[in-house]
Amino acid sequence: MPPRMQKIEKPKDFKGTLKQLITYIRPYYARIILSLILMVISTVMCIYGPKLIGNVTTLISEGIISKYAGGAGIDFDTIGKLVLTILIIYIISALIDYVVNLLHVNIAVNISYKLRDDISKKINKLPLKYFDSQSHGDVLSRVTNDVDNISNNLTSTVSQVLNSMVNIVGVLFMMISISWKLTLVSLVVIPLSGVIAAMTVKISQKYFSAHSKYLGAINGHIEEMYSGHLLVKTYNYEEKSIEKFDELNEELYNAAYKSQFYSGMMFPLTGFLQNVGYVAVCLIGGFEVIQGRMAIGDIQAFTTYVRRLQQPISQVAQLLNTIQTMVAAAERVFNLLNETEEEKNCENPVKITDENGVSKIQGNVTFENVRFGYDPDKIIINDFSMFVAPGKDVAIVGPTGAGKTTLVKLLMRFYELNGGGIYVDFKNIRDYKREDLRSIFGMVLQDAWLFDGTIRDNIRFGKPDATDEEIYEACRLAHVDRFIKTLEDGYDTIVSEDTSAISQGQKQLLTIARAFLKDPKILILDEATSSVDTRTEQLIQDSMEELRKGRTAFTIAHRLSTIRNADIIIVLDKGDVVEVGDHDSLMEKKGFYYKLYNSQFDS
Repeated sequence: MPPRMQKIEKPKDFKGTLKQLITYIRPYYARIILSLILMVISTVMCIYGPKLIGNVTTLISEGIISKYAGGAGIDFDTIGKLVLTILIIYIISALIDYVVNLLHVNIAVNISYKLRDDISKKINKLPLKYFDSQSHGDVLSRVTNDVDNISNNLTSTVSQVLNSMVNIVGVLFMMISISWKLTLVSLVVIPLSGVIAAMTVKISQKYFSAHSKYLGAINGHIEEMYSGHLLVKTYNYEEKSIEKFDELNEELYNAAYKSQFYSGMMFPLTGFLQNVGYVAVCLIGGFEVIQGRMAIGDIQAFTTYVRRLQQPISQVAQLLNTIQTMVAAAERVFNLLNETEEEKNCENPVKITDENGVSKIQGNVTFENVRFGYDPDKIIINDFSMFVAPGKDVAIVGPTGAGKTTLVKLLMRFYELNGGGIYVDFKNIRDYKREDLRSIFGMVLQDAWLFDGTIRDNIRFGKPDATDEEIYEACRLAHVDRFIKTLEDGYDTIVSEDTSAISQGQKQLLTIARAFLKDPKILILDEATSSVDTRTEQLIQDSMEELRKGRTAFTIAHRLSTIRNADIIIVLDKGDVVEVGDHDSLMEKKGFYYKLYNSQFDS
């Protein structure tokens, strides 16, 4: 289960994460500059609108006064032209804003696409030890929720930041052109608003980071409980599962509530200060109009500009929180992207095929003083050495935790050794490309794995270019052909990892057929018949005797009766080789293997 997180942490490298995010924005600088130019044009037009509206107000007020004084009255022609100009300005501005919004959305969507593409490529380069230390739900949360968070916030951030900055500059220019005194009065509240914004951001920042972490944890728990729902019900774990969910949900709720609460305080506090400034401007401006130093339309325009100035300042304050959310999500994504990858292939790898594409691999395997531990401080395989000639049938046995499965994972270079070396055909496995090395092996895991698709596609996974006839032959060898034909859609039956249409044993047979199809030089069976009944197991053993001819085979099994005919039996205990030999010789020694074998038949 996902570990319980005890401590709420701030982003460890805010500036570094922001810089890394900017590298994804850099290819779109041209579009950003274009949108900035368009936004400046739109903003200037919109900013000039209140000034024209103020002129209309002035003309109307002066016309009314003139009429009562016996003058010409209101100049409707001039007012009509001004109103038409204002209407054209706002229409053009709206069209420009639409184009700018399209540009910003395009940028955000492309960055989201690039992030997911990079994550997908990165995941394929990460060593298995990374996934051993991370819950699947947390990794999925980084790919989905966190990338969506970046994309959504980036869309609003890019557009609003640019729009707010241009608005602030333009509005200030118009305010100063009307009255520098009133401008100074209206700007008094800005430093106070900035202090409040900075304080709320500092408090809420850690809770936004915690929200992303807890969201990943709860996704991990849900994914784990859903994928293992059968065991959950079997062991009556529903209540504990709900308790764990409630615990994580409570932590997520607290983080979300506090982040929104503290960030939500910013707007009413800054809004209150801005309203105080607005009232002050109205009072002083009214006095200026009475004294005849300002036109009534100018004070109307100025009060509109004050409101317009407050809006982008408030947006900038809100954007500080948005940026915190985005950076917290980006940090989790970049932490994955910055993870140490598998060691690169050597520069001059060993060729596994000749000029005609025929495999040159003979299939001999050498373990030389192998040392390994998942934790370097806790070595579980100590100084293991063994030579296996081509075509030999090797069985690896021992109690749980002895290192049996670990040994074959090292053979396929899923993990790097802490010491010693492993050789295939007397070449260090580090001298092969990983993909070439793994193409040599056929592996049937203890847990049968099927992906969403037809049975035919699942079998062909072992050899993508296989013909249908080759698939049928592999299934006949694995004794699963008859079962498949009983299904309504036969080989076109849709199956998946979670399907309940076929049994676990039948799934295992399908994965064994997949290995038959690959026709590997070296075969690895990790508890391959653990989910198969005795009769089917015997059929598989018979067919695999034929498959083993001319191939090196490693069989890992707890049921020792299945490996009595093995050429070599390697007996492991706590990572050490304690005995080596065939079944008869090991039984004669009456040592560890003898006790292990007889323990399975004690009544």
